[in-house]
Amino acid sequence: MAAGIQHSPQVNAGTAKFKLQSDGLLFSGSAAEKAQPHFNSPAAQPDDLVKFGLIPELIGRLPVVTVLDPLDEDALVRVLTEPKNSLVRQYKELLHLDNAELVFTDAALHAIARKTVERKSGARGLRSVVEDLLIPIMYDIPSDATITKVTIDEDTVNGGEPHVEHGIMRPRYKNIAMKQ
Repeated sequence: MAAGIQHSPQVNAGTAKFKLQSDGLLFSGSAAEKAQPHFNSPAAQPDDLVKFGLIPELIGRLPVVTVLDPLDEDALVRVLTEPKNSLVRQYKELLHLDNAELVFTDAALHAIARKTVERKSGARGLRSVVEDLLIPIMYDIPSDATITKVTIDEDTVNGGEPHVEHGIMRPRYKNIAMKQ
């Protein structure tokens, strides 16, 4: 049972009643850069949020209100590469399942970050830019067992083709799974 929700013992016609107690619930909220009002001071006040359109009942549940600055290109590159489950690591592992290596050049990472800054989509927009680059490749790799390495560079991010290296036929994912 989730924290803050109590199950009522009353069950009528296959439905159960639940009572929500908000004293144990935690949540956070943020607005996208396009939707943020422009505040003159670095500390947003509850009145600013009312003017923005949030209802007072919700504002009273926000213990800390702050204004966030948009991420710059270097910060977005760090988001792409540094976390344990970063996008770059996820896609490298995904291609590794098909015994293919994925390489991003530093220039490509910065180009991806620049494209995200231009779209004003922040860190969440990184995934859509990377997916636009890699979806065609992810369809090609399972159907071509000779692809061993894919390199994404700045030219690829700006509309060029990825650099694909071919080698000897690699074992497919299904073959590896059967051997284990």
